[in-house]
Amino acid sequence: MRSDAVQPLDLADLPSPLRERLAPRVDRLGYLGAFFTHAGHQPDALLHFYEFTEALKAVLPERVVEIIALTIAGDTGNAYERIQHERLALKIGMDADEVRSLSHGTLHAFPSFSPAERAAHALATCVTRRFGSGCEPAFLRLKRVVGDEVAVACLLLAGRYVAHATVANVWRLQLPVESPFAAAD
Repeated sequence: MRSDAVQPLDLADLPSPLRERLAPRVDRLGYLGAFFTHAGHQPDALLHFYEFTEALKAVLPERVVEIIALTIAGDTGNAYERIQHERLALKIGMDADEVRSLSHGTLHAFPSFSPAERAAHALATCVTRRFGSGCEPAFLRLKRVVGDEVAVACLLLAGRYVAHATVANVWRLQLPVESPFAAAD
């Protein structure tokens, strides 16, 4: 169910810079996600939010991005983001059991996760469960493994996914596609 709190916009309703930036995404996915149709009422902020996300993803390994996204989506109950990132994680070659484990918080059970991936997961978990309070040890562990640039990108990306979860959960957003695990679960 989609929220009736905000009138959804179509891609054609968005200002030119945002519409042009999102068009390749819409072409790739086949739809403009509800997050964009709702948040499009603040086009400048949405464009910067999108660019912020893309800038962080550009400096991080794809697996780390998906680990952070799935960990936070699972912890926050953000089904909109969880389903999207389950699909993306499988597309980049993550094992289905790895993807399921991230959504359920059982990363420790799989030896296929690298030390950097485990540290990114630990930071993302701390951020969602403690809102960052007391997460400095998790950040410092990650920093020791990956360095300042990547650790800062991971922390900022975790904050981004928490912000997305807040908005998506308030609006009760859902994707127009099912989880790739819907039939199995």
